[in-house]
Amino acid sequence: MIAASLTGSGQGRPIHLFLKTVLDFPRFFACSLAEVLLNTPAQLSLPLYLPDDETFSSFWPGENPSLIAALKGALNQQHGSYLYFWSREGGGRSHLLHAACAEMSARSEAVGYVPLDKRTWFVPEVLEGMEQLSLVCIDNIECIAGEPEWEMAIFDLYNRILETGNTRLFITGDRPPRQLNLQLPDLASRLDWGQIYRLQPLSDEDKLQALQLRAGLRGFEAAGRCGTLPAEATGS
Repeated sequence: MIAASLTGSGQGRPIHLFLKTVLDFPRFFACSLAEVLLNTPAQLSLPLYLPDDETFSSFWPGENPSLIAALKGALNQQHGSYLYFWSREGGGRSHLLHAACAEMSARSEAVGYVPLDKRTWFVPEVLEGMEQLSLVCIDNIECIAGEPEWEMAIFDLYNRILETGNTRLFITGDRPPRQLNLQLPDLASRLDWGQIYRLQPLSDEDKLQALQLRAGLRGFEAAGRCGTLPAEATGS
């Protein structure tokens, strides 16, 4: 089981996963691990790599300029802050968290990224000490609703971040905080503080613009403005 997730490098943006119990290595190697480094018999450091192409410059904002501005503003502040945003699955929330990690990593700041949809690979102790980082991103918080250990671990981390006042905390979910069906009322209340945004879905026109943007960044020329999207891209 993994017990922590950190990064602080400008090259490839590695996410370090520290293990305190036995790891299922075949399962992990299937997930594109770049390397495995043995630090001590009790702890392994496993650098994972975030997608290099998921940055703010590769994200088409659509109707979300306020959210993008809020994220960038929080990253540029010298003090801690909390921001929650939500969207349906595939709406781009992980992209924006990856972008935030990339932004801070490029400044040689230490960041933590915790994808809760992958929580079977690690334990709640992953969050211990993360209040010392410049940025903590918790992705897909809806996945731990009803899991007391995880809910308490996130609640405790939130409180530690409030005490230190130096860490930016970004959390994403698939619905507003009050609709997450959390068992811990205090966590639901905490998540309802601060800035909360809905990541608005892209219109068909915006999807075309996003497609052209990503194609251009890859050195390709996308279809013209009069092009059409494939059915799976429009959700039809």
